[in-house]
Amino acid sequence: MTRRAEIHSGATLTPTKRELVVDWLARQDWFTGDPAVIEQVAAFRFVDPEGEVGIETLLFNADGFVFQIPQTYRAEPLDDDVEGLIGVLEHSELGTRYVYDAMTDPVYLAELERVIREGDTAVETVSLRDGSVKPAGMEIRGTGVAEGVATVGELEVVGLLTDERYEDAPGRLLGRLVDDAGTREVVLAVLR
Repeated sequence: MTRRAEIHSGATLTPTKRELVVDWLARQDWFTGDPAVIEQVAAFRFVDPEGEVGIETLLFNADGFVFQIPQTYRAEPLDDDVEGLIGVLEHSELGTRYVYDAMTDPVYLAELERVIREGDTAVETVSLRDGSVKPAGMEIRGTGVAEGVATVGELEVVGLLTDERYEDAPGRLLGRLVDDAGTREVVLAVLR
């Protein structure tokens, strides 16, 4: 896997990613807090093997609870996926981007399963437009799936992060989260 993503560090996003998420959360039945007070605490990226779709997961704190929102960024809308659309933003360098709940995007689902199954990691570094390279953010790793262990290909992204370990899952995506609660390993997704 390519472990380096290219980002446009000086780009302007209208609305911002946070503004999109705040608006989207207000429309979600499962979110009971005040979306206006969310604070981003971490993020990580995967790389689309075809180089067409941006894949990023944002982690937010809301009233002491940490949850994640995996997102994909596309130049064109996904066919008939109105339900998964978080919103549309204008990127000063890339133009219009359609932002989706990544759980509705086949590119994200395929890459998430691959990372878990193969014991791979998220993007480790990002290339900036000026040619410099910096660490990508949160440390992520798939556990791999042991040879001979059957899976049905069912992916579950853990929305609200807890201390649950999901030991029964054949494969997991683990992350090292550093926040007000300290440094801890959290389960971000499972493959059954």
